[in-house]
Amino acid sequence: MNVLLINGSPHKNGCTYTALRCMEKVLEEKGIATEIFHIGTRPVGGCIACGQCASTKRCYIDDCVNQALEKAEKADGFVFGAPVYFASPAGSMVGFLDRFFNAGSFCHKPAAVVASARRGGCTASLEVLNKYPTYNQMPLVSADYWPLVHGNTPEEVLQDAEGIFTVETLARNMAWLLKCIEAGKNAGIEPEMVKKNTWTNFIR
Repeated sequence: MNVLLINGSPHKNGCTYTALRCMEKVLEEKGIATEIFHIGTRPVGGCIACGQCASTKRCYIDDCVNQALEKAEKADGFVFGAPVYFASPAGSMVGFLDRFFNAGSFCHKPAAVVASARRGGCTASLEVLNKYPTYNQMPLVSADYWPLVHGNTPEEVLQDAEGIFTVETLARNMAWLLKCIEAGKNAGIEPEMVKKNTWTNFIR
């Protein structure tokens, strides 16, 4: 089993990474293979609704999104982490997720989200991040509190004892759910895949 952790911060080894690294350690202790993928420091544009990804399963802009999509093919679960900018996830991460989820298919694969902030805006950012997996029929992994950490530096994040405990709990629950899904598959239990063919527009 593999979990791909997406670091949506421009700082490769910053506060968001610190939270993801704490999760990675727990997942590895539970026998889950992991990889942290950094989206990088270049601006990541959003989706332009060209429709090309519907046939190619790749974005026409060949950047970090396509690199992540290649890694996502072997992933059984995902963690999406982002810093808070103006009470919302960093813009590059939102652009990344818009295109990543348009091009990829992750139905029934568990996902977790994490937000990192110096002080405020975490719950508003979590609301944005949660919409991606819940729109795509991905079981959303929860913890014993909202999955967020506070700190202005990695060292400060590590001092947020409750935040670290929360993301570690998130990782434990991710490992548990992945193993439950694997056990279900071994018992012949598969999710029911029903293709949507009914669309309702509100303008008549």
